[in-house]
Amino acid sequence: MVLGKVKSFTVSYDCLNDSNVPVFSSGDCVSGRVVIEVTGEIRVKSLKIHAKGFAKVRWTESRNAGSNTAYTQNYTEEVEYLNHKDILIGHERDDDNSEEGLTTIHSGRYEYAFSLELPQTPLATSFEGKHGSVRYWVKAELHRPWLLPMKTKKEFTVFEHIDINTPLLLSPQAGTKDKTLCCWFCTSGPISLSAKIERKGYTPGESIQIFAEIENCSSRMVVPKAAIYQTQTFYAKGKMKEVKQLVANLRGESLSSGKTETWNGKMLKIPPVSPSILDCSIIRVEYSLMVYVDIPGAINLSLNLPLVIGTIPLHPFGSRTSSVSSQCSMSWLGMGLPERPEGRPRSGCRYRSTLPFNSLGSPRKCCVFHENSHFSLLNEYKINTK
Repeated sequence: MVLGKVKSFTVSYDCLNDSNVPVFSSGDCVSGRVVIEVTGEIRVKSLKIHAKGFAKVRWTESRNAGSNTAYTQNYTEEVEYLNHKDILIGHERDDDNSEEGLTTIHSGRYEYAFSLELPQTPLATSFEGKHGSVRYWVKAELHRPWLLPMKTKKEFTVFEHIDINTPLLLSPQAGTKDKTLCCWFCTSGPISLSAKIERKGYTPGESIQIFAEIENCSSRMVVPKAAIYQTQTFYAKGKMKEVKQLVANLRGESLSSGKTETWNGKMLKIPPVSPSILDCSIIRVEYSLMVYVDIPGAINLSLNLPLVIGTIPLHPFGSRTSSVSSQCSMSWLGMGLPERPEGRPRSGCRYRSTLPFNSLGSPRKCCVFHENSHFSLLNEYKINTK
């Protein structure tokens, strides 16, 4: 008898969303089908599935053990979130080639349904990073006598939901800083920066409104800028590896000496990015908004405002809450970034009593950068570093 052939062997999911993409969360039921298309007739010992989910990190570092000796140190770590097995055809034992207990599949297309429930405990969001990843998949294995097993695998996406409609993530984030430049025996005036955003939590596709005032009392031309950064942190064997990536940025107008620029809700859009990962012990994905002043020949003056990228967007009640929060925070902005009175010169830095910075004080020693920070976060969302 001439045995048939397996024409195709695939795994498909019963998707839960309108975009037909397999996306799940903790506690969801993952269901799907193993599809087998055969020509002729085949005999099968078993058809098994294995669902797996894990976070894994790996990187290498070069070490010196002496003047002429070098070696490579590997750092690896893994955390398991899902491990589920099931048999769709046949029995558990498939290590022999017995003709007993075989299932005959005739020519045609067949679908074998499977389902499993994801753990109720928090799961890490699917992620692909430079030194690690979080992956979930279902693998199917078709065992036949006298032949090597056929294998197929398909990944699915898990989102651990982060609701940005919480008081902590609706709280405004704000701060002020100034820097005095000093070179040789001349002390320049300070460069001052105040910045605020309406809340800490956002979702991809939203735009962050940035309220800021930058005052340049130095003798240099400076440029105010803002950028969103993603920080990936990987942990293994007591060590850590950090990768910082630019997500989005914008540039303000160049400021000559004595000039001021005000941002009244300058928009910076968040592109499609992975949500924050805050509960995985070996991988963290965090975001921040950096509002800074680019100073030629000196260290930039910068404010880092932490962000949390969530999965559940702002709902109408959250919008009203955010609006109230925004009004309160705008009161702070009104105190920190006052309107200029009529008749006040638009250039020069003679009047500084209303700005939220310390007075200049005495001249500093030569070639020293003096940085005076008043940076504070409103209702800081506590993130426990693993």
